[in-house]
Amino acid sequence: MKIYNKLVRDNIPQIIAQNGQKAHISTLDSDQYNIALRKKLCEEVQEYLDSEDIEELADIMEVVEALAVFRGSTLDEVLKVKEKKAAKNGKFEKRLFLEKVED
Repeated sequence: MKIYNKLVRDNIPQIIAQNGQKAHISTLDSDQYNIALRKKLCEEVQEYLDSEDIEELADIMEVVEALAVFRGSTLDEVLKVKEKKAAKNGKFEKRLFLEKVED
C-alpha cells in the first residue's frame, strides 16, 4: 500500500478503482481544504520547475481556479485582476531584471 495524504482531482478515486485498486478517501472541511490547496499549489509549481512541462502549468491553473472559487471568486475574476495589473505595471515580456535602485 502506498500512502499519499494529498488533495487529488475528483475523478482519481474512479480511476484507481478502474485499475483494480481501492482508494481510501476522506472529504476535507474548509480549513483542511484551504491548507491542502496551498500545499497542492506548491507541489504543482515544484513539478513544473522540475519538468518545465506545459501540463504542469495546466495543473497550476487548475489549483489557482480552485483557490479562487474557495475564496468566493472565479478564474475569470483572477484573470481580470491580472490584466488590470498588467495594464498598470506591465507584463514580463521584455525580460527586464532590476539590479538596483539608487536614491
